[in-house]
Amino acid sequence: MPRIGGEANGDGVQAVVLALRILEYLAEQGKAVGVTALAQALGTTKSRIYRHLRTLVQQGYIQQSADTDRYRVGPRLLTLGVSVAENFDLTKAAQGILRELRDTLGISCVVSQVEAAGVRVLATIPGKSAFEIGVKPGSLLHFHSSAQGKIALAFGSDQLRAAAIRPNLEKMTPETVVDPEVLQKEIQQVRTRGWAVAPNEAVTGLNALAAPIFDASGDLIGTISVVDSIQFVPEHPSDEQIRRIVAAGQAISHALGYSVHR
Repeated sequence: MPRIGGEANGDGVQAVVLALRILEYLAEQGKAVGVTALAQALGTTKSRIYRHLRTLVQQGYIQQSADTDRYRVGPRLLTLGVSVAENFDLTKAAQGILRELRDTLGISCVVSQVEAAGVRVLATIPGKSAFEIGVKPGSLLHFHSSAQGKIALAFGSDQLRAAAIRPNLEKMTPETVVDPEVLQKEIQQVRTRGWAVAPNEAVTGLNALAAPIFDASGDLIGTISVVDSIQFVPEHPSDEQIRRIVAAGQAISHALGYSVHR
């Protein structure tokens, strides 16, 4: 294999870094960007940017608009992103963060994926208590009566909400929210604050605190949650519990390629 030229801080490595920064910036913007804007954003000259753009266009990683001369991500980069996503398992991405969350809070931790019919539990790590309370892997949780499901309704598609928030929802316990208007208001609150709970709504005495997980395209892919009795995950969770569950969701999303600046 030919040796790649350039020292650790040489022109070869710097060129690669700049090319990657261009790709990242274009992907984050989600729209076509001109040479001047790219140069300003990345702190370099238009001539350096243009040389890299020309190469990236030739290789199919970005494309140039014939009308505006601006640049955006190309089909080859999109194909690469899809291939990476298909081979990146949510459970593997979450495993270390899930264990760290359990070790910190001492509560059973769960990662789930969003499906059309509900939220599917993928993996759990038991809490440190002598009494095990949680959910089984493979279980399908209802959208309206679980914290994980409310995250799906808050951050999922409009079509998902329209199908899930409807009259005649199943009342799992006396506390289950089944009124569509009340549920809509709660979902709006969840979207604003970034986390959800469902105390006594799926099973009396049980509660969960959940946060969203997004993939590289910015779509909701799953949830991370802590599950325990209402004694340890109260209706109004502690500031530490909220902070850590939200941070865990953000960390897994980042591992999957999601950027908050997109």
